[in-house]
Amino acid sequence: MGHRLQPIPGSRRRQKAQVLPTSVIRSRAGAGRDGYKRAMAMAMAAAPAGSKCFLVTGPPGVGKTTLITRVVEALRTSHPHLNIQGFYTREVREGSDRIGFEVVTLDGKRGPLASSKVSSTESLRWPTVGKYKVDVASFESLALPLLQVKEGIDLFIVDEVGKMELFSSSFFPAVLRVLDCNIPFFATIPIVKFGRDIPGVARLRNHPGATIFTLNPGNRDAMKDAIYSQIVNLLPNKSKC
Repeated sequence: MGHRLQPIPGSRRRQKAQVLPTSVIRSRAGAGRDGYKRAMAMAMAAAPAGSKCFLVTGPPGVGKTTLITRVVEALRTSHPHLNIQGFYTREVREGSDRIGFEVVTLDGKRGPLASSKVSSTESLRWPTVGKYKVDVASFESLALPLLQVKEGIDLFIVDEVGKMELFSSSFFPAVLRVLDCNIPFFATIPIVKFGRDIPGVARLRNHPGATIFTLNPGNRDAMKDAIYSQIVNLLPNKSKC
């Protein structure tokens, strides 16, 4: 622990990722220790060997962002020299009222993603999701540099690939370039609503080799431990681009 993983000797040419079927886990494990064990076993079995794309979905408020931050915290504790790059989103509140969302990078930078309070002339042209106006330029200024594929990156974190983020025409192509590079990718995606999926999210959900974990209040700890273990198991075999 505490030593940066060394590149695998040999050819530097990029290897084509193994094409694997999409796996989906919807844990129905019960509560308590036995429930944790069942959920953990199901989660570990969900990811095919070699899978490097881990997607967490679930209803709003179930704890997807919290799961992302817990996994990152555990990885940084056990492997402090890992180069983890990415961002997460969180709510902006005034008292008990949610007034928007902000982007927070893993190195501590912040910027607005969407707001119900903005009223500038410029914002009149911004896309909207419900009552929120999406600041695409602000999002791109923070998120896009973090999705640049560079040598030495061990893991990409994206929370989330959702409707607001996909208003950026450059965002999803950047995500696909990360997946093509074969570096481990851990992201959240919204759950399908009323049988309709967002086109970009559907494409990611059906990406070869993607493993989808469906989060619920009863399997949060098991999901965190399973995803952490899956990512750690990939670290000695990380790819270079």
